[in-house]
Amino acid sequence: METEIVVHSSDETAALGEVIGKSLKPGSIIALRGDLGAGKTVLVKGIARALGIEEDPVSPTFVIMNAYEEGTMPLYHFDLYRISGADELYGIGFEEFLFGEGISAVEWAERIEDDLPDYTIDVEIAIPETGGEASETTRNIRIKGTREWVLSFRNTAERALQTSTK
Repeated sequence: METEIVVHSSDETAALGEVIGKSLKPGSIIALRGDLGAGKTVLVKGIARALGIEEDPVSPTFVIMNAYEEGTMPLYHFDLYRISGADELYGIGFEEFLFGEGISAVEWAERIEDDLPDYTIDVEIAIPETGGEASETTRNIRIKGTREWVLSFRNTAERALQTSTK
């Protein structure tokens, strides 16, 4: 099942991440998709805030993963932009983090699409165009997950963000 939310600023994107973060359980995996600059890391910052992590997450583009373990649950933030496939990751213990008890947020998740479990929460961030130019602030965010999770999330998001979902 899926839901779609339109946000109009990076603050709203982070707030959406916070709502997502509050709805996660140990072992949750969030697959983040979107162009460069779409707001994937901003969303992860909101998730971190929901988990009580004080450190401000930064994109782990060159290190592949940043671990934040001081919150209510560990957050493992992956950036697979420079990875061509899952084979490159399994030799470095990727699966121990991905399938562990923490929360895994995976940017550029399409690089390991076939290796993600069915319970993965899929978040796609699109930058709409207006008048032939990409919006600087508005994002269309489509979230897919299990029916139970999406229904619960949708109710929480509508109250928390006071925005329309469909």
